[in-house]
Amino acid sequence: MRIIIDARLWSESGIGRYVRNLIEGLQRADHQNEYYVLHLQDDFDKLVYRAENFHKILADFRWYTFSEQIKLPKIINSLKPDLIHFPHFNVPIFYKGKFVVTIHDLIHQHFQTRDASTHGPIIHTIKKIGYRKTFSHAVSGSSKIITPSNFVKEQLVNEWNVPEGKITITYEAVEDNFLRLAQKANGKITVKKPYLFYVGNAQPHKNLLILIKVFKKLKEKYQDLSLVLSGPPHKFWEDIKAVSHIGGVIFTGFVSDNELAGLYKNAKIFVMPSLEEGFGLPVLEAMAAGCPIASSNAGSLPEVGGNALLYFDPKNENDIAEKISQALDDKNLRNDLIKKGKIRYKQFSWQKLAEQTLGVYRSS
Repeated sequence: MRIIIDARLWSESGIGRYVRNLIEGLQRADHQNEYYVLHLQDDFDKLVYRAENFHKILADFRWYTFSEQIKLPKIINSLKPDLIHFPHFNVPIFYKGKFVVTIHDLIHQHFQTRDASTHGPIIHTIKKIGYRKTFSHAVSGSSKIITPSNFVKEQLVNEWNVPEGKITITYEAVEDNFLRLAQKANGKITVKKPYLFYVGNAQPHKNLLILIKVFKKLKEKYQDLSLVLSGPPHKFWEDIKAVSHIGGVIFTGFVSDNELAGLYKNAKIFVMPSLEEGFGLPVLEAMAAGCPIASSNAGSLPEVGGNALLYFDPKNENDIAEKISQALDDKNLRNDLIKKGKIRYKQFSWQKLAEQTLGVYRSS
C-alpha cells in the first residue's frame, strides 16, 4: 500500500510526540508498505528516515488554515495513496479519499467556554463552529478511528454514535529517551524540597485553580512545602499566576526533558488534578521516574494509572487535600505507589502502538 502520514505536527509537544514515536515504530515494524510523510519546512530540512520505504514530502502550511483546506488535498491526491493517516482531527473537509484518524480526546467540545479560549467572542464562535464541522467530517468520513484510551472510545460511541467496531485503542507510552534520563537523573535541581509537582498546560480542564486553593490549605500544615508548576508560556499561565498570591508557588516555565526527569524524581508527590484527560502521559512519566502520584479519578486517568495512583475527586477540594496529606504523611504509602508505578508503566509500549496501528492500516 501507499500510505500517507500527516506529520506536520511533528515538532509540537503532545500530538508531535505521538507522531514521532508512531513513525519510529513503523520504521521497525513495516518494510513492505511505502510511506509518504508530510512535513513543514523546518522538519523537512532536518529529518532523515533510515527506512528506505519512508519518504519525506514537503507540505509547508499549518493546521487550521485555509491553505490546509485547499492545498493539502492537492498534495495528497498527487501522491495517489491507498490510505492516509491523520493523527489529529484536522482533516480537510472536502477530502473524500480513504483515511484513518486519531482522536486524542474530546476536551475541546466539553470545555467550550470563553475561559478556555484566547480569542474574542466573534472569533471564538467562528472557530467553535469550524472545529465541530471539521471534527464531524473526521469522525464520519474515516474508515477507522484510533483512540488512546477506552474512555475516548466510549465518548465517541455515546456522543457521536460511532460503531464500536470502527474504533481501535492504542495506548501511548513513555519515550525511550525519557526513560534513560529518568534512570540517570542525579537530583541536581534548583527547587527547594519538599515540593508537589505538576507539569502540563494551564487550560481550564487542567483544574489548576482548584489545585492552588488546595495548596493554600496544605500550607497551613506543611509550612515548608512548595508547589512547582511547569509548562510552556501561555496566557492561561498568566491567569493562574494572577491568583497565586501565596508563598511557595513556583512557576518554572518550559523545562527540558532532562530537567523534567529531575523534577519528577525529586518531587514528594506528582499531582494530576484534571477534570478530563484523553490519556494522561505525565502519569506514566512520573511512574518511570519513581515519583508517587495523587491523581484525579476523572477521564482516562484510572484506566492508565490502574492501582498505582492515589485517587481523589477533582471537584472536591477537601478530598484532594486529604489524599495529598495522606501521601505526605505516610512514607510506606508513597513507597508502595512508587513500586506499583514501576510495574505499571512497563505495560505500555510505543512499539506495540505502532504495530497495532499497522493492523488498523491493513484492515482499512
